[in-house]
Amino acid sequence: MDSSVETLWDQIKNLWNLLGEPILNINNAKISVSSIFASVLMVVLTIQFAKHAGRALGRSLDRRGVDSGVRDSIERFFRYVVIALGILFSLDNLGISINSLAAVGAVLMVGIGFGLQNIAQNFISGIIILIERPIKVGDIIQVGSSSGKVVDIRVRSTVIQTRDDVTIIMPNSKILSEEVISDSFSGQRIRQHIRVGVAYGSDVNLVKDLLKRSAIGHSKVLAEPEPRVIFEDFGESSLNFDLRFWCFDIWDMDQTSSDIRTEIDRLFREMQVEIPFPQRDIHIKETMPRLGH
Repeated sequence: MDSSVETLWDQIKNLWNLLGEPILNINNAKISVSSIFASVLMVVLTIQFAKHAGRALGRSLDRRGVDSGVRDSIERFFRYVVIALGILFSLDNLGISINSLAAVGAVLMVGIGFGLQNIAQNFISGIIILIERPIKVGDIIQVGSSSGKVVDIRVRSTVIQTRDDVTIIMPNSKILSEEVISDSFSGQRIRQHIRVGVAYGSDVNLVKDLLKRSAIGHSKVLAEPEPRVIFEDFGESSLNFDLRFWCFDIWDMDQTSSDIRTEIDRLFREMQVEIPFPQRDIHIKETMPRLGH
């Protein structure tokens, strides 16, 4: 039994020595199958550690009341730093020094200059977004003709979900180079406007009271600041009013406005307030026929 165990142990030692034989030699760095396996295993374990440790850090920051945008940025940077250190250690295990990496980096820069400009631009833009935080996860933004909620900010791209449940994967460089409209940058509330015209001769005070009542009764309209009604102007065929109110559900603000418009229509019908149609006066001028010569 002892001899069989010794034989097995010798076979394992021979196999390990075989795997340890150099198969590549880069700048005096002898790379073997065993060193490659160990380095790959180190990278995989580092990625898993960064994932779980990042989540733990995020939960800890959340319990401390840290803003969600700051928390996400710190968590992502922590993951990237841990993964970068793991890759450096794995390369060091292979015998590849920093000087070797610098030489490889110079070659990569040439490649970036020819064909990877867009990837490099989006990568740098992603780092700037995480540091500067012009947007954060949960923001309602509009970039060009695209609008929706930011659900994830990655190194190369930002994932936006529209109200139609369509996912837009937008390059980070586009967010930095174009005008970005953020409905939630200053907080989770937004002021809405509903403009309506009533017929000349209507009771102005009654109209203002009905408009204000239609907004106050809605569950998603803030009581403070309270809704306001502005008598904007004398229109061509109507008295124009602007109902201004604050709502706290930015994502569903279109439905809130629709509910209030429905309530305005009901109140106006009940109190016989008329919303006029556009009126045009047409004058037909008759001319005398020309007499022939």
